[in-house]
Amino acid sequence: MTLHAVNDAAKRFGLRRGQSHADARAIAPGLASAPAEPAEEARALEALALWFERFSPLVAVDGAEGLFLDMTGAAHLFGGEEALLREILVRLEAAGIKACVALADTPGAAWALARYSQRRMSLAPAGGARDAIANLQVEALRLDEAAVRLLARFGLQRIGDLYNLPRAGLARRFRGQEGLALVRRLDQALGVEAEPLTPQRPPPDYRAWQVLAEPIIDRDGVAFALPPLAQALALQLERDGQGARMLALDAFRTDGRVVRLKAGLSAPSRSPAHLLRLLKEKGLETLDLGFGADALMLTALAAEPLAGAQTELAGDVRLAASDNLLAGLIDRLEAKLGEGAVRRPQGVESHLPERSERWLPAGPRPPEPICADPGRPRPLLLFDPPEPVEAIAELPDSAPSRFVWRRAAHRVAKAQGPERLSPEWWRPSPAQGPHRTRDYYAVEDDVGRRFWLFRDGLYNREDLDRPPHWWIHGVWA
Repeated sequence: MTLHAVNDAAKRFGLRRGQSHADARAIAPGLASAPAEPAEEARALEALALWFERFSPLVAVDGAEGLFLDMTGAAHLFGGEEALLREILVRLEAAGIKACVALADTPGAAWALARYSQRRMSLAPAGGARDAIANLQVEALRLDEAAVRLLARFGLQRIGDLYNLPRAGLARRFRGQEGLALVRRLDQALGVEAEPLTPQRPPPDYRAWQVLAEPIIDRDGVAFALPPLAQALALQLERDGQGARMLALDAFRTDGRVVRLKAGLSAPSRSPAHLLRLLKEKGLETLDLGFGADALMLTALAAEPLAGAQTELAGDVRLAASDNLLAGLIDRLEAKLGEGAVRRPQGVESHLPERSERWLPAGPRPPEPICADPGRPRPLLLFDPPEPVEAIAELPDSAPSRFVWRRAAHRVAKAQGPERLSPEWWRPSPAQGPHRTRDYYAVEDDVGRRFWLFRDGLYNREDLDRPPHWWIHGVWA
């Protein structure tokens, strides 16, 4: 067992990370230790990364104990670079998190300053990353131990010692990929080679956020702060001719956690009133604000092109208005009932009733249904799956004269059929075995109730191991 993390008291005894537990107990007999929990630490770091989205939309997790924030063009929103770093430190200290922060032109330089500058807050001026990291140890370039030992053998202990060495000669001093990795890390720290970051969550194209003077702790406070955010988001969407298809409201709590409320839209929209109504229907009261949230962010997670509405032709105006009303109704129902709860049927090119439709998410304008045979009447109520019945009928292809369904007997007074449907042999159904020919009959019993029955299989003509059986597939109201 080795030490995974040590506190300040352990460091005063000379203990360090990576040291064996036995050696540590020999140095400090009273050492108190507990099993490491890397998975819990990773989850806590990911949660902290989401909280840091209050400062930047691009936050990346760096290993097991660090974060990268891309603050390009955003530091002025927090009073400048120095004020930004100071605010980050203050907020982390309030949450009980000890940290060192640094800001530089490149991720590599910021990483080096945060970990090896011996200061809790380091700021490299614009264009000054080269001078800022020159006196740091070569370990600050994120090199492995073998590369660091080899550099020490050559007397190269500081990053500045590498500046004047030719890149080709520097790479040749190492074996295989180690030399290329050294040159690459140096170039990344100096900005010669770009270092892309992988954000914890993809940064949204459209977002509006607001820092609150005082933390809000209830739904009314959130509802009061939402209209300006919705208006700002709508202006961004209108500028690019887009409409939101997925909304997210993030509340940044004072304890360092982030809670999110998501809502989907059936059609793109940028109406502030509709966006606000949808979030309220989704349930603002479900936001767990804890001891308060001091920042809110409204984001369009997904957006689609949205053309402007025609305002001169009255017919088009009414049509667009009806679409908007229907889309608003669908969104509110889904917000109440759950995502995907509102659906619509779409016809499918299949003459088998159970395969002639599918269910899709509801939209303001469903496509025209596909009907395999519009001249054939079909019941409005179909059973899925069909229900078995016991029928009496003359062989081989006559309509039933009597049948029993759900323990109730029915005497057939009128019958129409058969309508023969051949099996779709190109669509096998392994669970139910091979499909067989069906003969459908529309029947009416002696009290006027109408049913849609079918016989599955033909007598003495197919699948003798499975005799034909009668089923009821639907009823007419």
